[in-house]
Amino acid sequence: MKLFVVGAWIASFTLLGAGGAAAQQGGGRVAYVNTQAILKATPGYTQAESTFTREIETYRVEVQKLQAGLDSAASDFEQKSVMLSPTQREARRKELTGQQQKLEQRTQELQQKAASRERELLEPIQTKVNSVIEGVRAAGNYAVIFDVSAPNSGIVTADKSLDLTQRVIQQLKSGS
Repeated sequence: MKLFVVGAWIASFTLLGAGGAAAQQGGGRVAYVNTQAILKATPGYTQAESTFTREIETYRVEVQKLQAGLDSAASDFEQKSVMLSPTQREARRKELTGQQQKLEQRTQELQQKAASRERELLEPIQTKVNSVIEGVRAAGNYAVIFDVSAPNSGIVTADKSLDLTQRVIQQLKSGS
């Protein structure tokens, strides 16, 4: 589950480079948050994640059963193929191909269902987190807030005093 807070590091760097002088003149500052830590501390997130994990497991079990059936049929075909006529072999190959296509189609359907369910469960939480982060940004006159938990954020190290993670978590827990 991933939360989008700030655009790519390059886009933020460009913002600072191109508009950095304006941001500095206006007193704009830079800070960062760890959205993964914020999400884990957000009320309702643990329950949503647990629900999602439980539902995904049922999808995984279904796909594993379908795969096991296909593997068994393929193994059976391999063992008996020498005893089958060319026509029977071709018919069995077509059956296996059809079974493979059904497995792929069902897997794709379940992946789409999982993605939809993840959005359904997390969107309200992500909206709330983004709103609080935006409120902290505006109240603190921050020009940019980076997400250090985002892959390739480009942040290697930073001053801990710029970390707004706990402030955001406190506001989320207080219901502000």
